[in-house]
Formats: sequence, structure tokens, C-alpha cells
Amino acid sequence: MTEREQLIQLCTKLGAPTAAAAATMADQLLKRCEQLVEQRGISRVEAMGYLLQLVTKGAQGEAPPGFEGVAK
Repeated sequence: MTEREQLIQLCTKLGAPTAAAAATMADQLLKRCEQLVEQRGISRVEAMGYLLQLVTKGAQGEAPPGFEGVAK
């Protein structure tokens, strides 16, 4: 199974409404991963780990550190 296929499967499990949406989400994660590698000079594994943490926290309704927003 490719990395893309694994990400599609994960996005589906996390609630993507359609297979096409899961594929789009997976493609966006892969693209953002490469951007983080270039921008931050971190490893691909570290970049993908960071993104997967954001995705899973978001799917659980939790705000990861730095994404809490402004208190009202």
C-alpha cells in the first residue's frame, strides 16, 4: 500500500464524506508535507508526523497547541 493510499484510508476513517474527498485531503497532506520540509528544513517523517497530529486532533474536535484561537 502506498503512502497516498494509507492517507486516503486514514482520512476516510477520520470522517471524509466521500472517497474523492479523502483522496483530495491525502493529496493536500502530501503537498503540505513537502512544503514543510522545504520551509522548515525538517525531515519528511517529522513533517508528516506533525501534520498527522493536526489532522487527528482536529477530527477529535481538539485544538492543537497554537491553534486555540482567541477567547471570546
